[in-house]
Amino acid sequence: MTARSPQVWLPAQFGRLADLPPGLDYARWDGRSAFPTDPAEVEFYVPPLTKDIGVIARPLARMTRLQVVQALSAGTEDLRAALDLMPREVTLCNAKGVPAAGTAELALTLILASLRGIPESLRAQDREDWDPRTFSTLHDRSVLIVGHGAVGSALEELLTPFACAVTRVGRADRDTPQGPVRSVSLLPRLVADADVIVLCTPLTASTRGLFDAALLSRVKDGALLVNVSRGAVVDTDALLKEVHGGRLRAALDVTDPEPLPPGHPLWTAPGVLVTPHVGAFTPGLWPRLEALVRRQLARFAAGRELENVVTRWH
Repeated sequence: MTARSPQVWLPAQFGRLADLPPGLDYARWDGRSAFPTDPAEVEFYVPPLTKDIGVIARPLARMTRLQVVQALSAGTEDLRAALDLMPREVTLCNAKGVPAAGTAELALTLILASLRGIPESLRAQDREDWDPRTFSTLHDRSVLIVGHGAVGSALEELLTPFACAVTRVGRADRDTPQGPVRSVSLLPRLVADADVIVLCTPLTASTRGLFDAALLSRVKDGALLVNVSRGAVVDTDALLKEVHGGRLRAALDVTDPEPLPPGHPLWTAPGVLVTPHVGAFTPGLWPRLEALVRRQLARFAAGRELENVVTRWH
């Protein structure tokens, strides 16, 4: 009897993915159409790249042989919740580091656009109103990076030409090649000295609502809060109170709720710039994701330890 090859589901978005390791049986699924094979035979699942957890989780209950889920995002909080319901051990891997360059670039863009008054200039352009004004600058400002992983580190490199005084914050004190990282427990003191605060931290039980009313009240008057992590890291109601009072400004690539519904007060809040969670999505994202998936499949086929393991469920 011929041994059955392990079944792998890849997203249809990877239609051109080639040079895949031999010895595995591949199928592609777009997240909308009928399942390409029996989900009960799937051992390695790469879900479609979508923010709709319902699409990603749709086949999970039937994947009784599933061993590995390779997410195409760095954040996996919704997927982790779905895997909690699985009856067998499953290894979850994320795409940590892959979106870092694009996300860091957008963070810098949001900082510069907000500080230099680009939203105000665009509104003046819509009115055909020549309205020269003096805005702030990033040069020589103090920048607090909350979450100094791949995105935070990449952002710090981009800030180098601006001669910023960068303070790094992580879960605990540690040293990095770029300098010391301070413990998150020091945030109440550190936020009081920062001109710009950039949130790059993953969403976890400890970071959900981290920037609540109490912490936001300690932020320096006139500071800019930039969020490229997850919307729920910030208490939206508390942030709205601060920006409507004119004390803080914000630039948000992520929001809570998300997507931001029509009529939500964040759309029209003064001093708030919103982009629709697009930090990672650049043309360079797909080749890097494909390279990660190819490496992971080669490791899986050879029985080797996988990269970017988030956790294992039993």
